[in-house]
Amino acid sequence: MAHKKAAGKLNIQTRTPGKRLGLKVADGQLVNAGEVLMRQRGTKLRAGNNVKVGRDHTLYSVLSGKVKIQQKLGRNHLSIVPEK
Repeated sequence: MAHKKAAGKLNIQTRTPGKRLGLKVADGQLVNAGEVLMRQRGTKLRAGNNVKVGRDHTLYSVLSGKVKIQQKLGRNHLSIVPEK
């Protein structure tokens, strides 16, 4: 008599949908205030000028302007340059 359950349908894992992470805007693109710039797990890109970090590390713009991605001390920073 078997002492273990058969590994049939009970052990098949279900596939979860993708979370749509990543950069949502390009360098030099115009954005509005409050627009999501990047969804990420952890801080792959840091928040620069006029950018805030959400609770789940999402970067979003505070002002309307152009997106600028630059390196500071070996880290990538995402900033917004206001339009005049």
